[in-house]
Amino acid sequence: MRIGVAGVGRIGTMHAAHLASLDSVDEVLLYDPVDGRAALAANQLENARAADTVDDLLAVADGVLVATPTDTHPDLVRACLAARKPVLSEKPIAGDLGAMTELIMQIEAGGTPVLVGFQRRFDPAVVELRRRIVAGELGPIYHVRATGFDANPPDLAYLPTSGGIFRDLMIHDLDAIPWLVGEPVVEVYASGSVLVDRAFADAGDVDNAVVLLRFAGGAHAAIHAGRHDPLGYDHRIEVLGGKDSVAVGLDPRTPLTSLEPDGPQVAPDAYPGFPERFRRAYLNEMRVFADVIAGRADNPSPARDSLVSLRLAEACERSRRTGTPVRLEGTP
Repeated sequence: MRIGVAGVGRIGTMHAAHLASLDSVDEVLLYDPVDGRAALAANQLENARAADTVDDLLAVADGVLVATPTDTHPDLVRACLAARKPVLSEKPIAGDLGAMTELIMQIEAGGTPVLVGFQRRFDPAVVELRRRIVAGELGPIYHVRATGFDANPPDLAYLPTSGGIFRDLMIHDLDAIPWLVGEPVVEVYASGSVLVDRAFADAGDVDNAVVLLRFAGGAHAAIHAGRHDPLGYDHRIEVLGGKDSVAVGLDPRTPLTSLEPDGPQVAPDAYPGFPERFRRAYLNEMRVFADVIAGRADNPSPARDSLVSLRLAEACERSRRTGTPVRLEGTP
């Protein structure tokens, strides 16, 4: 099969390389609005070539991965729907709830598969965690704790368009945790501070934050995240249930030093960033996308589920700004 990649910046190029490594993919077609970028990326990959336009990409691709800037996602997804090409779009598929809801209605009316790139849903360890929860192996869920710290802050020029820490950094946990727990969130409380760089405050954002989610059944989730960890990139999820307590993202490369005599010490190859930490997830994401295109797999990250995380992110921002919890009613 042939799979197109629209947008070959950092993450698009990574996805293209992973697609090119799959036995089921015969050719990867690359498009980028920046002149010459697609050709340059294609020259660095096997079984890849550049397309001059989006229409050229859609004419021959069996499916398309969208990794362009966020504001271009809706139009590109619609173009794929019109061509009846399955699409995997990087998050978010649209920038606000109104635009996202309208796009989801079009997606569901057409029936063409649209996957959203929340990579936690493709991480083998997280997939196994969800299997155990659904099978009842953990018992009733008491508490979920998530950690999400970047090794280094993003480019400061990115901050005004990032959407803020809840929409950008924490959105993956706001997607994954309700998916794991399997219940709606009924209340959100969030707090944040600027501790790393004043540029975050200048952009109306924070660089460290905590979020408390309360689920309909009474379980709680605590998410703490930030833009700088001097030891490396640290993203973990821990779940405590009535029968078991398990964690994902805890391994010899986790950037954490124990002060216990026999405790683990930070490894010299601690994760430097998200491509290394979630390499298995990104590889599996491309495998699953290829299988969805071929009709061999169901969609584990449908567009409608994106409403949950965006709704929660907006509630987090309201809570942070007001200093009060936000009650949520109904379903997206």
